[in-house]
Amino acid sequence: MRIIFYVLSAGVAAVVTFGFAMLIWKLSTRYRLYPKVRERDVHTDPTPRLGGIAMFLGVVAAFAVGSRLPQLSIVFSEPGKILAVLAAAAIIVGIGVADDIWDLDWLTKLAGQIIAAALLAWQGIQIVALPFFTSMNGTATSVLLSPYMFLAITVFLVVLVMNAVNFIDGLDGLVAGVAIIANSVFFIYSYIVTYGPTDQSAYFNLSQFVSAVLIGACVGFLPLNWHPAKLFMGDAGALLVGLLMATSTINFTGNVDLTQLSTKQFLPAFIPILLPFAVLVIPLLDFGLAVFRRLRAGKSPFSADRLHLHHRLLDMGHSHLHAVLIFYAWTATVSFGLLLFLFTPSWVAIVVTATGLVVCTIVTLSPLSRRKAVEAAVQLAPEGVTMDADVAYLDALDAASDPIGLDEVTDAEADIAMTRLQQREASS
Repeated sequence: MRIIFYVLSAGVAAVVTFGFAMLIWKLSTRYRLYPKVRERDVHTDPTPRLGGIAMFLGVVAAFAVGSRLPQLSIVFSEPGKILAVLAAAAIIVGIGVADDIWDLDWLTKLAGQIIAAALLAWQGIQIVALPFFTSMNGTATSVLLSPYMFLAITVFLVVLVMNAVNFIDGLDGLVAGVAIIANSVFFIYSYIVTYGPTDQSAYFNLSQFVSAVLIGACVGFLPLNWHPAKLFMGDAGALLVGLLMATSTINFTGNVDLTQLSTKQFLPAFIPILLPFAVLVIPLLDFGLAVFRRLRAGKSPFSADRLHLHHRLLDMGHSHLHAVLIFYAWTATVSFGLLLFLFTPSWVAIVVTATGLVVCTIVTLSPLSRRKAVEAAVQLAPEGVTMDADVAYLDALDAASDPIGLDEVTDAEADIAMTRLQQREASS
C-alpha cells in the first residue's frame, strides 16, 4: 500500500526536523540568537525563532528520500512541480528568516510571497477549474476562466493562506497543532478519493505527499514548540506551513473532477472546494477580522497589534494551554465534521458537527460567565469590605465582553478599580 511510504516520508520529515530544531535551539541559546520580547508577544522570556529553518530542512530531506522510492514515482513524475515547490519554499523561508532577524517591511514580505506563489502557478500548481453547480441528478459543472485569471486567483489564494496561517502564530504549539489536524483531515480525504472511483493521477498523489510531509515536519517541531516553548517557528515556519497547505489543497481542488466524486448526495460533490476552507477556518477568520479591524482604523492590513483571536482568548481568562486546545477543537470539529458527509447520512454529519460546535462555543465562552459572577459579587460587596487587588480590578472591568477596543479601555478601567479599592480601604 502506498500509504506506508507516505508515512515513511512523514517520519523522515519528523526526525530531521526534530534533529535540526534541537541543534538550532542549542546554537541560538548559546550565541543568544533571539530577538527582544515585543509588546504584542505573549511570552515573557526571549526565545529563539528560527525553527522554520529546521522545518524546511525536514521537508527537503523527505522530498529527497521520497524521490528514491519507486512506490512514489508517480509523485515525482513531473519534476518541474517538485522543483517549484522546493524553490517556493526556499524563497518563503529566506524571506521569513530575514524578517525574523531584521523585521522587514510588509511590502517586501508581500513581494516575496507573490514571487513564490507565482512560481508554483507557473509550473502548473494552480486552479484550472472552479466547481460551481450541481444539478438535481448529482452531476457537477465547472466555471471556465482565462488562464491569466486562474493564475491570478491561484497567486491570491496562496498568499492569503500563507498570511492567514502566519497571523495565528502567537501561542506555543498553535500553528503546528492546527496544521497537523487540518492536513490529517485533508490527507484522509484525498487518499479516499484517490483510491475510490477516480483514477490515479500525479496531482492527487502530489497533494497527498505534500500533506504527509508537512504533518511530519510539524510533528517533529512540536516537542520544542509546546508550552513553554524552547523554540519558535517564526515567520519562516508559519509562512512555510501556509505555503505547503495551499500547495496541497490547490493542487488537488483545482484539478479534481467533481462529476466522479458523488452522484448520491449534494454536499459531498462540493467537499473538494469546501474542505480547504474548513481546515483553515481559524486562520482565515483571524486574518479576515485583523484586516477589517486595521483598515477600519486607517492602518495597513499587515501592521501588528495585540487583538488576534488567541490574544482575545487569553484576555477572556483562558490559560495558554486552554487557548491552544480550543483552537485545536474548533479546527477538528469543522474539518472532521465536513469529512463525515463522505461516510454517514447528511443528517448524522449535521447533528455531530452542530453538537461539536455548541460544545466548542460553551468552552470558549465559559470564562465570561465566571468573570461576570465575580464582577457581580465585587460590585455588591459592602463599602467597608477590603478586597484583594486582583478582585478589585474586576470591579470596573467589563472589557472581556467588549472585544472592540479591548486594549484601549483596559488601562483606564484598571485605574478606576484601583482607585475604588484605595477609597474602600481608607474608609474601613
